[in-house]
Amino acid sequence: MKEEDLIMARNLVAESQEASPSTSPVPLRRNRVQDILERRSQFRRTRSLNAPSPFQQFGPCGRIMKNPAMVMQIQDPASQRLTWYKPPLTVLVIKKVRDSTVMAPFVQLVEWLVQEKHMVVWVESAVLDDLSLQEDKRFQNIKEKLVTFKDGRDDLTDRIDFIVCLGGDGTLLYASLLFQQSVPPVMAFHLGSLGFLTPFQFDNFQEQVTNVLEGHAALTLRSRLRCVIYRKSERRKDSDCQQNQMNCSISGDSGVSMDSCGGSGTHNASGKSGSRAPSTNILVLNEVVIDRGPSPYLSNIDLFLDGKYITSVQGDGLIVSTPTGSTAYAVAAGASMIHPSVPAIMVTPICPHSLSFRPIVVPAGVELKISVSPDSRNTSWVSFDGRNRQELFHGDSLRVTTSIYPVPSICAQDQISDWFDSLAECLHWNVRKKQKCLDELSDLTASGSEDTLDELERGSDSLLDS
Repeated sequence: MKEEDLIMARNLVAESQEASPSTSPVPLRRNRVQDILERRSQFRRTRSLNAPSPFQQFGPCGRIMKNPAMVMQIQDPASQRLTWYKPPLTVLVIKKVRDSTVMAPFVQLVEWLVQEKHMVVWVESAVLDDLSLQEDKRFQNIKEKLVTFKDGRDDLTDRIDFIVCLGGDGTLLYASLLFQQSVPPVMAFHLGSLGFLTPFQFDNFQEQVTNVLEGHAALTLRSRLRCVIYRKSERRKDSDCQQNQMNCSISGDSGVSMDSCGGSGTHNASGKSGSRAPSTNILVLNEVVIDRGPSPYLSNIDLFLDGKYITSVQGDGLIVSTPTGSTAYAVAAGASMIHPSVPAIMVTPICPHSLSFRPIVVPAGVELKISVSPDSRNTSWVSFDGRNRQELFHGDSLRVTTSIYPVPSICAQDQISDWFDSLAECLHWNVRKKQKCLDELSDLTASGSEDTLDELERGSDSLLDS
């Protein structure tokens, strides 16, 4: 027993003895201290989700097996606060494309960050091609001070300290797509149509950005899904390569090139050898969707969880989403809405060919394997946050699990208030006309009774007295 627990128990016993002076003092025994601590622990609030139990032993023999590598530590959402190891210097500004209403706030924000905060501002090179920006005189004065990048060509890993999104929810999804590893803190302003993931208003952006730069902000760690596609043809090439290497080692022929087995290199159109394209590995913030595509037949998809066969999905498809994505496509398909801080993966069928196939929630960290059934009439198609749509053939498989790189989304208020405000404002959750309260006097007179309310009360009092 810890010393502070023993001191706390002694104080509790002293308080109880002071409350009852007639009771003779008794010596403090260890079992009594343990009883007091156990009673007090029943009312003690656990400050973290899925926190380990303070009592690791169950009965005389049972206890939790200690294996730190297999334990997932989940932080208390209230303790997730933004802090900077050093002052942020570089900021990436992402704006909604093809929206003229975002141009003025974009110029105003970029000008303020460059001139007032003296920060290095990054923008996408395609943004500068907008004609309205080229005609803006204020923007021309700071255009040369901006750093540009091209999506798909430039790697932004470990170059950005802070991200500001101007637009709708798509800007936050785009920021997640740009960073396939560690993501800088994201501050999203609501300048789009829905704004479920953009809690900040742009009216007083100077004060709000300054508070964030000073480290006065709460964070919501939005988990992402790591999706990897394994192609049947690539597995065959790998096995052929391993077999060729084994044959080469047995025969002692060391002059065989690795490119000849197709496992480590391919030949491009010019005939030059190049590295083999890696397997599709994408991190998604909302969901990965597997559907039947343009085929008129039902999709037939096999679902495995940690290598165990779960079920076959017959219908229009399947949605595997994060808690953040539970309020997107998944909720439209009939799933529940889950707070982003809950560690979970949602599996939701799309128009299933079975009335008993309901959406399920599985623990975060498990691996889902999704493949086209061997007897399926058609192939399937997969998309990641609505992008990178590609076909899944027979023998291909998709592996989905929780990524170790979440998206740190900055809160306008806190984790709870922001989420419920978004539910009410964007989805109109539980927004309805309230039922009118009962007017007792009018109800009694409308019923045709000649008795007044006072007479009824006196009658009920007399019944109680008798």
